[in-house]
Amino acid sequence: MRTERGVTVIEPLDRNDADDRLRRIVIVGGGSAGWMTAAALSRVTETPIVLIESEEIGTVGVGEATIPQIRTFNRALGIDEREFVRETNGSFKLGIRFIGWNGEDSDYIHAFGAVGQNTGIIPFHHLWLRARELGIAGSFGDYSLNDVAARSEKMAMPSAGLPAQGVNMPWAYHFDASLYAAYLRRLAEGKGVRRIEGKVEEVTVGSARQAIQSVTLEDGGVIEGDFFVDCSGFRALLISQFDGSDLQDWSNWLPCNRAQAVPCQSDRTLTPFTMSTAHKAGWQWRIPLQNRVGNGVVYCSDFMSDGEAQEHLLANIDGPPGTEPRLIRFLTGTRGKHWIGNCLAVGLSAGFLEPLESTSIHLIQYSVARLMAMLPRRSVDPAIADAFNREVSQQWSRIRDFLILHYWANGRKGEPFWDACRTMELPDTLAAKIAQFRATGHFIREEEELFTEVGWTQVFLGQNVVPKSWHPIADEIPEGELRDLLGKISAQHHQLAQAMPTHEQFIEAFIRR
Repeated sequence: MRTERGVTVIEPLDRNDADDRLRRIVIVGGGSAGWMTAAALSRVTETPIVLIESEEIGTVGVGEATIPQIRTFNRALGIDEREFVRETNGSFKLGIRFIGWNGEDSDYIHAFGAVGQNTGIIPFHHLWLRARELGIAGSFGDYSLNDVAARSEKMAMPSAGLPAQGVNMPWAYHFDASLYAAYLRRLAEGKGVRRIEGKVEEVTVGSARQAIQSVTLEDGGVIEGDFFVDCSGFRALLISQFDGSDLQDWSNWLPCNRAQAVPCQSDRTLTPFTMSTAHKAGWQWRIPLQNRVGNGVVYCSDFMSDGEAQEHLLANIDGPPGTEPRLIRFLTGTRGKHWIGNCLAVGLSAGFLEPLESTSIHLIQYSVARLMAMLPRRSVDPAIADAFNREVSQQWSRIRDFLILHYWANGRKGEPFWDACRTMELPDTLAAKIAQFRATGHFIREEEELFTEVGWTQVFLGQNVVPKSWHPIADEIPEGELRDLLGKISAQHHQLAQAMPTHEQFIEAFIRR
């Protein structure tokens, strides 16, 4: 790659080459999506990779909270966890605390990890439901170590010298998404990924088949490729070239369509959880990093004006804002197909699900992992793309259902936005889950659905969707034995949490070692 008279020049591909292997992968767009894709692919293939991005084009940057699956991705890239936390101003996350979703005074945590102790036959929540009926149960969160530790603002890992040794307490991270992208860029470029600074002006699609041949940059440079990954954000510069890529509009189920984001300084303790606080037309996030707090308000413009949303946001942050609030307009939904021909959409170009359950980066990770498993040859077999699209479509729709549950099961009476959410017509897949859980407390996790039975149960119970009954085996445990079991679990969790260092102490010790 070189520049001649202001034009980016990169060697053209040999169109007469009979070898069916990919000769060049082109990624359009940087940010978390682009550099996660580049870093991962450069670990598994020697195919040359080119990434095109422009410093003039900003990223959305709301994805600063994650779920535990990010640890798997980072380990696959050989990332040292301490270095990662240092480089991204990261902190640890044990779950999401939901304030006000079931009424102004409601408060529950969707915590990572197990809750309680299963009998080996039935999940713990059936025991808890019976104990609740008997009046001998604490809150459901009392039986989750992550919940107890989060509320105590403590953190530990199952490693030598820490009180959580041998205990299952999964964690994720809060981090600066722009610093994460920069960190991955260094890894990817170290593996040979070539970065081109520039804006894509034109996309050339071959007439003979559904395939992109090249992209033309604003300076006139032409970049050819055999496979293209669209990480261009909401613009979806590449995937939008094809029929079948239209966005499926899910705003009838997830009506919030705007967000405003702003950082601030804070003198509060560094909490090991993301906070989601409901307001009259949506919710507000709080994400604590080492050096600042990320804040944002998500809302529906039919029920709250931009000015009102900004006023609410700035009135509910820890300190003076670090910048002017940034307005982000979005439509919730996903592409009909993410992979068409030799083009794959990853990140915001594939669709958008609001960050209520911190799934944005996971959806990037999921698509990248599937791409690595299904990496095609130049003659892309449509069966590969079809299989990819089926898997990804199911993943998006099941996460969509989980987010809808939060809105539908709200207890904020007398507020037009929330009243409308409670009366919405639900997707059949979600309606079936709710009916099953309400009747018997049962839940069936489908295939590779992201959220587990425990996760669904925490939201159901946290927002007062309580089953009418429970598994009959729970009735066979004597009341005294059940009381002792629950008491023992709760006491053990509180003892462990009490012995842990604070979140701030843990971070200090962790990154300095």
